[in-house]
Amino acid sequence: MSNVATWPSQAENWLDRRGKGAWIALMVLGFILFWPVGLAILAYMIWSKRMQSHCSSRRRHGHRHQIHHGFHSSGNVAFDAYKTETLKRLEDEQEAFQAFLDQLREAKDKTEFDQFMDDRAREAKPAEPDVNNA
Repeated sequence: MSNVATWPSQAENWLDRRGKGAWIALMVLGFILFWPVGLAILAYMIWSKRMQSHCSSRRRHGHRHQIHHGFHSSGNVAFDAYKTETLKRLEDEQEAFQAFLDQLREAKDKTEFDQFMDDRAREAKPAEPDVNNA
């Protein structure tokens, strides 16, 4: 009897190892064969939160991976240090470039504003009477 009780958990573990695609394929197959089975699998997938992100699924099952800047550890400390350093350098360059773009925008805005003010000042000057035509 213990073998009968464990086959659902064995099937669940087998599907979990294969990922979301296996669960979705099982659900579609369930709908094709007999729609209440597909509906029951869909309800179970929603209830057990099987469709959550891959990272939360790993945390739920106790798998831990070191993450640097959103990337998984390669297992090689030297490579991971190089990757972290390179990503940090690229982030610094991106920030410097963004600051450069901000300066360009400010300079363009100032030029456009100065042009507007000059145009407005020219329009506001009263027209001087032409002495030669009088």
